[in-house]
Amino acid sequence: MKISTKGRYGLTIMIELAKNFGEGPLSLKSIAQTHDLSEHYLEQLIAPLRNAGLVKSIRGAYGGYILADEPSNITAGDIIRVLEGPISPVEVLEDEEPAKRELWIRIRDAVKDVLDSTTLEDLANHDGGDQEAYMFYI
Repeated sequence: MKISTKGRYGLTIMIELAKNFGEGPLSLKSIAQTHDLSEHYLEQLIAPLRNAGLVKSIRGAYGGYILADEPSNITAGDIIRVLEGPISPVEVLEDEEPAKRELWIRIRDAVKDVLDSTTLEDLANHDGGDQEAYMFYI
């Protein structure tokens, strides 16, 4: 499973909104400038996040976007599913050998568990710590 720029930039938007939670709306322009991203592309990504009820838009001169819920209640899995679709790193075929089918299911479930147990609060508060802990060798 590869996370495309949609998922990556969508997480960027949501992490910035989580860091700013409770401080009023944040504009896409400021997020785009902070991360050197295309504001136009971020506008395309915010629509499905808004439609899914993860963000709210605030109109006006000092408008922008806010999270629709506490950062601790929104997971990376919520965001990735909205922007990337179902989480399934490997297609599980019914006629595949049982041992391989079981492996694919375990991989899918492990990825889901990581995404669904990582909240926006976790991501917003991440300090960079020990990068080696997140290194996976295959």
